[in-house]
Amino acid sequence: MEQSVEAMSAIPARMNEGWNQGDATAFVADFADDAELVDFEGSIHKGREQVIAFNQPLFDTVLKGSRLVRGEVPFARIVQPGWGVVHHRVGMVMPGEEEPPPSRYFMQLLAVVWQNDRWEVATLQNSRLVSLETAMALDAGTAAG
Repeated sequence: MEQSVEAMSAIPARMNEGWNQGDATAFVADFADDAELVDFEGSIHKGREQVIAFNQPLFDTVLKGSRLVRGEVPFARIVQPGWGVVHHRVGMVMPGEEEPPPSRYFMQLLAVVWQNDRWEVATLQNSRLVSLETAMALDAGTAAG
């Protein structure tokens, strides 16, 4: 493998495959041993094994049969030799759904590092895509409650 934008841009598709199989180990196969995942709630999971331990029970219960769809990499670049960033947008459907609802689209920022003769995810930040209008409505609902 080479240090190319194409090589690091392929990581999210492999992650999506692992998710769609319900396999946390496959989902994080491109993570470095000491990688961190920041989930959409802001919790930080440190190390590939902790990320697996966090995700597999979800895949086996509340997220069983969920699929990541409409994945796209709108932006990726090598920041300097051996370091890169990948932006990935993706939606999640639950069993029986064909399209993700607007509340289940995510933007992921992956910081990747070249080591072990491949790109590995050093950190993944997962954020839910929410419009300004939706955020304001949620804030108004919280203030009213």
